[in-house]
Formats: sequence, structure tokens, C-alpha cells
Amino acid sequence: MTSGLVQDSWTRIDAWLREHAPRTFATLRPPAGDEEIAAAQQELGVTFPPDLVASLQRHNGALEGPEAFRFSTGDRLLGVSGILGDTGFMRGIDQGLDGETEGEGYWLHDYVKFGSYDVTSDGLLMDCRTERDSFGAIGRFFDETGTRFGQADSLGGYLAELADTLERGQEAGVVTFNGRLFWEAPLPARPQCSGDEPLPAPDEQLPELDLSHSPTDLLHVSHLDGHEELGALIAVLPYEQVVEAARKQLRRLAVETGLNNYPEVKAALDAWERGVALPRPDQTGPLALRLRAVLAQADTGRDVTRRWAAEKIALGLWGSPYRSVCESAETRSHFTLDWRADLHADLGNPPLPPIPDDRFWGALRNPAIDSSWYAAQYTQDQD
Repeated sequence: MTSGLVQDSWTRIDAWLREHAPRTFATLRPPAGDEEIAAAQQELGVTFPPDLVASLQRHNGALEGPEAFRFSTGDRLLGVSGILGDTGFMRGIDQGLDGETEGEGYWLHDYVKFGSYDVTSDGLLMDCRTERDSFGAIGRFFDETGTRFGQADSLGGYLAELADTLERGQEAGVVTFNGRLFWEAPLPARPQCSGDEPLPAPDEQLPELDLSHSPTDLLHVSHLDGHEELGALIAVLPYEQVVEAARKQLRRLAVETGLNNYPEVKAALDAWERGVALPRPDQTGPLALRLRAVLAQADTGRDVTRRWAAEKIALGLWGSPYRSVCESAETRSHFTLDWRADLHADLGNPPLPPIPDDRFWGALRNPAIDSSWYAAQYTQDQD
């Protein structure tokens, strides 16, 4: 087996996390004891591959929570107690078909889960069937389709590949922000837009643009909650800072999606940044026609992110700055890996608050944000 590779790989992973993502590193737990590991094998009635034992002797899993160390699959590293709990749960769902052929069983008795997606039963597993050549192989379980192998032949190899990926950085989808590690999907090529495209005629058949936005629209707190500490920051900053950040984010979005090449879009953003109040639009105005043409192109090309970008331009110019800054950032995440750092910079780079919990949202008093459900829960907790 490759237990020596496990130790070498964890040394590389730990060193990288200490330097680049110390808050994520802090969630990795101390080693598990030999007796605890032996008792777990006895309870499950399996033999752990040496690689799994070596990994548990390095880190007994990772603490739960948004800062937790997770593999690139999104699965949190499990310790001994998590392995027992998650593996036992999976055994209760399905014992597999015949227990002999890989891929046939939904879950076989000698599979051991060592990584958990947490919000579902999906996760990383290891084949602990000692009589097979696949002993120690790494697979992944999906709720809908069951177990699939091919992740790696051993945990040592899997961790070595993980260390390589971390050291490659952003080109491999590795992002750090505020001391935390994030895994991002590969980015698509940025769309190309020509400012020379003729403007459609007012009577041309085009998708209608949502022009119902208002600067006074309430933002539901769920839009902010997904942005974690950045969402908490947006919620407590002065209104003027949020407006300025919304303008900067919308310009970034227009540039990254190519929409800034259209003179109608660029002129509107230029005026908005100068503080010029834009007139209420109608479906046949030059800017609305341009954005409607983009919607038509996006629908034809099945380019949902391009459609989102056009919709966010309208939202940003005529809607709530709170909603605009959130949704511009969400759309930008499809075009740049640095969207969190950019958003923080556009908000003025103030100190970041802790990741908010329900109590934070329940105590929030911002008339532009609807946190009524959390406030009601917070009041009940106080009673």
C-alpha cells in the first residue's frame, strides 16, 4: 500500500493550508488513537486499508461548518466517529445487489465512507473488501446513481493528487479568501460581443425585459446569507457604500460578459456612475432594445449566463442596490475566480465580520432587507 505517500501528501497539504488558508487548516483535527481506529474496524466488521489508518493517524477528520476542510468534490474529511455514523447510515439504506461486482450495488457492506457532502448522503468511500484487487480503491457515492469508482486506486494517490492541485493554485480551480479554501469549477470562455451590431427595430419580435424593478424593493435575507461574511458586511454597511459597490460590480459584470462593448450599455453605466438618474425605461428604448436582443441571442445559443448578465444590467440600473450587488456578484462567479476579493474591494475592503448565523440575521435591523422570519425566530429564542 501507499501509507508513506499518505504522510508525505498530508505534509504538503498541511503546509499549503497553513500558508494560504489558515482558517480551513484549523478545522483539521488531531490524530486518532490506534485503539479508536481498531475499535471502529471491529464495530464495522471490516479491515481498513493501511492508507486510511495512516490518514486517521494524521487527522481524525475535519470539524463541521462552512470553514471545514473539504476535498475538491465538496466532501468534508470524516474522522472515526463520522466514518462509523455515515457508513452505518449507508448500510441501513441498501446492502447492494450481490455484493460481488463493482458498480452493481447501491452500497455494499464493505464500503467505508470517509468523506461526506453533509447536506446529502453523497460522499467519498473506500473499498475495504480485502479479497479483491480493488481493496483500498476510492469511489464516490451519489444519491441518485449509487457508487462509482475511478477517483483513485488508493487514498495515498488521491491525497497526492490533491496536494498537486493545491500547489497549482487558481489554474486548477483553487481559490482562497479570508483564510478559507474554496473549490471552483473551470470557467467558460468569456463571450464576445461586437459593438457594431445594429440595434433591433422597435417592432421586432424579441423577449421582453423585466422592467418592474424599483430601488426601494426589499431584498430577502436569503440573497445575503449565501455570500456568508460578505453578505453580513453588505447588510451592515452604510447605504451609500452599497450603492457604490453595486455600480462597480455592475461595470465589472458588463466588461467580463462583453456587454460593455455595446454603446447603449456603456453610456447608461457611465451616466449611472456619474450619479445621473436614468429615466424609467420602456421596452422600445435603445438600452432596453439592446438588452432584449442579448436575451434573444442567449436563448438561441442556450447561453444562460449571458441571459443572466443582461437581466442583471436592468436590475442594477433600475432596481435595489442591495439586490444588484448580490446578484451581480453571483453572476460574476461564472466568469472570474476572484469575484469574492473583487466584491470585498468594491465594498471598501473593511474588516470582515464572522460568518453570520440565524441569530445575526434575526438581530439585523436594515429597512432595505427582509429578515422578518429570522427576527421572529430570534424573538422566540429570547422568550
